[in-house]
Amino acid sequence: MENNKILIYDLSLDSLKEKIKDLGQPGYRAEQIWTALYQTFRISPEEISTLPKDFRIKLDQVFSFQALTPVRAIQSSDGLTIKTLFRLGDGNFIEAVLMYYEDRRTLCISSQSGCGIGCSFCATGQMGFRRNLTSGEIVAQVLYYARNLTEVGEKVTNVVVMGMGEPFQNYDNVINAMNRLNHPKALGLGARRFTISTVGLIPKIIQFADEGYQYNLAISLHTVDDELRSKLIPINKKYPVDDLISACRYYVKKTSRRVTFEYALIQGINDSTEDAEALASKLRGLICHVNLIQLNPTKGFTEEGSSTDRANSFCETLEANNISCTIRLRRGIEIQAGCGQLATEAETKS
Repeated sequence: MENNKILIYDLSLDSLKEKIKDLGQPGYRAEQIWTALYQTFRISPEEISTLPKDFRIKLDQVFSFQALTPVRAIQSSDGLTIKTLFRLGDGNFIEAVLMYYEDRRTLCISSQSGCGIGCSFCATGQMGFRRNLTSGEIVAQVLYYARNLTEVGEKVTNVVVMGMGEPFQNYDNVINAMNRLNHPKALGLGARRFTISTVGLIPKIIQFADEGYQYNLAISLHTVDDELRSKLIPINKKYPVDDLISACRYYVKKTSRRVTFEYALIQGINDSTEDAEALASKLRGLICHVNLIQLNPTKGFTEEGSSTDRANSFCETLEANNISCTIRLRRGIEIQAGCGQLATEAETKS
């Protein structure tokens, strides 16, 4: 962080109040700053006109308001997907995506720069791990888009932590970021507007269940065949499918919340009727929903996403087995909207 300043987005409201009191200011000044950051999306002390000028100067000396810098933004031809490449203060890169739906403005944000899980089909996994993001760097991605949407009379409606990185390897910072954004004096988004996606780190799923958070849980599953899943997602060797499904059953029992399974359909690899039947068998009796995604291509993975016919057939098989299922719209293929593709390109050039 610049000149050892404190990143203001790393602070909870209570922590901010303590810091402001240390600066000799009354506690209500922290409330004014919080409102400016999280409701009117100010990005510098100078923009917070409710504060005295001398205090704004002091804030600028103590705190950093610059968590990330947009480097490049590209928009899909239909205008419904915008991907932004950000540079962090230390020069590392991350990405976030804004997706327009009929009644939603959904953000897909990153929790790490790079990722150490090494999923074979994922551009971020091919990039390798750089570092965890701080809670403030996670928050700042959402505030960036919230500010842009506000300027055109719109607002963020949903946030998914499904971009670069494995969120549960950065558990505390991700949860703190979600708590900050979910704060009643922040964005005003209910807990169920947030989704955290994991490849299946079982101890963290158990912890997440035990701590009782109402944020949605999504599991990147992609197959229930252990041998294949271990090739696609190496950490499956440590947390195999049956143990993972058992953890999901624990989560549902503990929270009474539905779990979502993300399933990237790969042509001829995991998209047969037999694959669908096996998946349905594993999930039987579990309160869940399956999101099918026709795999987005990446340079480091030569297989292709399933055809529409095969995706439809897979979904129909699940539904015939009473498993709730949807086929997610493919978004931003021509702008490399898959996780990590722009950052990998940027690192290569830098």
